[in-house]
Amino acid sequence: MPKNINDITYTEKKATRDGFGAGFFEAGEKNPNVIALCADLVGSLKIQPFIDKYPERFIQVGIAEANMIGISAGLSLNGKIPYATTFANFATGRVYDQIRQSVAYSHKNVKICASHAGLTLGEDGATHQILEDIGMMKMLPGFTVINPCDYHQTKAAAIAIAQHDGPVYLRFGRPSWPMFMEDQEFVIGKAIHLAEGADVSIIATGHMVWSSVEAAQALAKEGISVDLINMHTIKPLDEEAIIKSVAKTKCVVTAEEHQRNGGLGDSVAQVLSQHHPAPQEYIAVNDSFGESGKPAQLLEKYGLGVSHIIAAAKKAISRK
Repeated sequence: MPKNINDITYTEKKATRDGFGAGFFEAGEKNPNVIALCADLVGSLKIQPFIDKYPERFIQVGIAEANMIGISAGLSLNGKIPYATTFANFATGRVYDQIRQSVAYSHKNVKICASHAGLTLGEDGATHQILEDIGMMKMLPGFTVINPCDYHQTKAAAIAIAQHDGPVYLRFGRPSWPMFMEDQEFVIGKAIHLAEGADVSIIATGHMVWSSVEAAQALAKEGISVDLINMHTIKPLDEEAIIKSVAKTKCVVTAEEHQRNGGLGDSVAQVLSQHHPAPQEYIAVNDSFGESGKPAQLLEKYGLGVSHIIAAAKKAISRK
């Protein structure tokens, strides 16, 4: 059930990649067919506890991501559930051809689990801060694309994808981030309605969900009520949740740590253009690469800060 926006608080901060590590360990304990593969980034992906307990179910491929995808495809043919893990830039941009030909085309049961996505990777800079991955992966036929918002939701997603038949792209991040989704059920393809409002819809994904909570709380102090949706699954998209929300508020802001082209905002716009046209404002990186810096500084510089969400909400309302 949606909450009053001011009732949403966080307990502590922990990285979404830590949530992946915890969820993957649990998925592996439940299902002996779960296999871990990694491209020389075990520590960063937080899968060492699984490796310590199940060393026979781990393959270290080294810095050979294309081989990792091929091995994963082969393992899936024998009933295994491979989790191919590395940084998001290497998991998509470096091996897109292998994913398309060896996984997507034949709809193999491979889980591509990608950490260190987006601007919040921080100091590693533009070469590692991939901002195109959601668009790339959602365009592949049959692929499920998930972008959870905090530790709890990433843990739940890592467990859920083991039970899902088909290829999955699971995206998560590096920095410590507010944890606030502990009591929320996770269902692939089913958005979570976080807060009820009547003036503007905010549909957010990944790290931008918490930023949108903060923006909605600030807007509430000005008498503006936000209908807030956590769109953790980009594909399949919960079209019903989008249409229901925007039919009520008559305008929408989409918020994502991704390029404006090809991301969540484009998916929402497609739905609305077909079913319920309404003013839409985008919070996303606008046709630019990132740079080195602190995560919070980069979000501000590239227009993804809380203040930018507030301004976008007011602009969307003014366009009704």
